[in-house]
Amino acid sequence: MNKLILCMGMVLLLATGCEKKKGENQPENSVITAADRVEKGRYLIMTSGCNDCHTDGFMQDSGKPESNWLTGSALGWQGPWGTTYPPNLRLTVQTLSEQQWLDMLKTRKGMPPMPWPSVNAFNEEDARALYAYIRSLGPKGEHSPLALAPGVEPQTPYLSMMPQNLPLAVSAQ
Repeated sequence: MNKLILCMGMVLLLATGCEKKKGENQPENSVITAADRVEKGRYLIMTSGCNDCHTDGFMQDSGKPESNWLTGSALGWQGPWGTTYPPNLRLTVQTLSEQQWLDMLKTRKGMPPMPWPSVNAFNEEDARALYAYIRSLGPKGEHSPLALAPGVEPQTPYLSMMPQNLPLAVSAQ
């Protein structure tokens, strides 16, 4: 279990450390092309790491089977913000119009560890492709647990995102 926690922590650190700011070595209107919108959405899901959190057992099962992708997880992420859970995107997208999905991806500011600054940077074409792909999978699974406030002990497995052994701040002289 300690190895799993260490691995997940490393994945999160790498993901947040690699986040680029808009315009940083990336054309403002960069576009990924694919044969159709659904296939493009599948590609974006694969390369953006969405399944790493939003699909239970994704990394352990080497991404198989695709029929289970994006069904959420009851594995919580706990930190100073409380405990959050990756939602079932397949159920979420069924309740949203494409425009509501676009608005959410552009404007939402949520709790960690979701990399909202990266999600907010998707261009409209890519966001539409994500919607088309997730919707093509159809509804499956249950809703993930609701977020818990700080200090509330989860009744599910969770990963602690609390930094350990940080050096003390050096006061200005």
